[in-house]
Amino acid sequence: MAAAAVISLALAAVSATTCAAQTPQATPPVSEKHKQAIATFEGRVKEYVKLREGLEEKMPKLAEDSKPEQIEAHKVTFQNTVRTARAGAKQGDIFTPDIIEYIQLTIRDEFKGQERQELREKVIVDAENKAVPVRVNYPYPESQELIDMPPTLLLRLPQLPKQVKYRFVGKNLLLVDRENGLIIDYMLNAVP
Repeated sequence: MAAAAVISLALAAVSATTCAAQTPQATPPVSEKHKQAIATFEGRVKEYVKLREGLEEKMPKLAEDSKPEQIEAHKVTFQNTVRTARAGAKQGDIFTPDIIEYIQLTIRDEFKGQERQELREKVIVDAENKAVPVRVNYPYPESQELIDMPPTLLLRLPQLPKQVKYRFVGKNLLLVDRENGLIIDYMLNAVP
């Protein structure tokens, strides 16, 4: 009977260890400083969206039967309109130092060991978008590869409105307008 109890306890300990190893780690709490940085970042992104939505509303609408060249001309006009309205935009207007710190810590926490190495290989070594010029108010070239963001990382990064997306180019993280393709802002060395 004692042997059975010892075996039972040993199996319970192994089972608990296995379950703990398979359970995803809880997301670390966000500091007050980083909560403020996230709120500021999300507010600045929303300001951009409000600006671009207002500009788009003033543009002539495309007909449903528009030809590809008309759609492309509309997109270029939209890009130029937004670029003109944001003529003074520069790197760091949205990606401020506090949000950069938070994003770098989040990526470091999300990708450890082999996962971090795989992320680095995917976005830095294997990606074919190294030729993308990383400049505010310039379009992300349609001919360049779009690297999908890992879903687990998207859940931890500050949330973006549907008009904006994150994109990696090398070690850099970009904010890109989904519709007109403009690079809204970028941060250097996002991937550790």
